[in-house]
Amino acid sequence: MSQEERQNKKVQELQILEQQKQIFLMEKQSVQVELNEVNNASDELKKTDDEVYKILGGIMIRTNKNVLIQELNEKQRVLNIRISAFEKQEKLIEEKINKIRSEVVSLMKEEK
Repeated sequence: MSQEERQNKKVQELQILEQQKQIFLMEKQSVQVELNEVNNASDELKKTDDEVYKILGGIMIRTNKNVLIQELNEKQRVLNIRISAFEKQEKLIEEKINKIRSEVVSLMKEEK
């Protein structure tokens, strides 16, 4: 494989990794938005002493406040775990990107 072919291959790998990173960032952002909504709902729920309702399958039903708080807490826990997983994956991809970037720069220097 020629120097130019190796360089082109590394550049393609770099582009693929950058795309993967963008996808992870978008997914992570989506989960963070969902987590913010759950946090806001949980905060509002704690402020009320009235009846509480939740939407289930397109209908609103009355529910027990404590049960709903537990459900929201569990959802927060799951979303935090997902965000943590995205951050770990993002870090691994960033490390690969930096490694390949340095390889491309090295190949370009050798070419000159």
